[in-house]
Amino acid sequence: MTRALVLAAHPVPDSFNAALHHKVVETLESRGWDVDDCDLYAEGFDPVLSEAERRSYHEEPDNIAPVADYVARVRAADALVMVFPVWNFGYPAMLKGFLDRVFLPGVSFRLEDGKVKPNLTKITRLAAVTTYGGTRLRAMLVGDPPRKCVTRAVWHVCRPRTTKYLALYDMNRATDADRGAFVGRVGQELRNW
Repeated sequence: MTRALVLAAHPVPDSFNAALHHKVVETLESRGWDVDDCDLYAEGFDPVLSEAERRSYHEEPDNIAPVADYVARVRAADALVMVFPVWNFGYPAMLKGFLDRVFLPGVSFRLEDGKVKPNLTKITRLAAVTTYGGTRLRAMLVGDPPRKCVTRAVWHVCRPRTTKYLALYDMNRATDADRGAFVGRVGQELRNW
């Protein structure tokens, strides 16, 4: 059975992003997948990397102790789905903090001769479901950092067989029909993933 870790990062439980989160979980469960639904805000995840954590960042296995439960959840996953809004052309601080605190040396990567080597190769599927307030052109003009972080940085530590980046741009002007179509697209893409 495929085990998916769904990382959701939006503080408002009745937001459009929450509807996307629900669609992701519902779709994967309908496929018979074991879904670990990790709503970072609902779980009260602390995204702040402390001084002590930074000082022990490279000290394996001590670096894992403050976030051991989350590390176990990441290590158990065969698939990773990140559901988040893009704010100021980046991840929400909650998701960024999760990556800073949990994607540690010895967890998501290992250093060999100063080079980063992937360490989450059990994850064979990677997806992001996201929304942008601005247009695709605006995102491209600033380099679209969230897309690059998912499809390059997170991809690098997993090396999945398949990667999907599903984005609804121009949320500031999206109609109910636009949003409904995107929810449908997310369901369809993940049913065939």
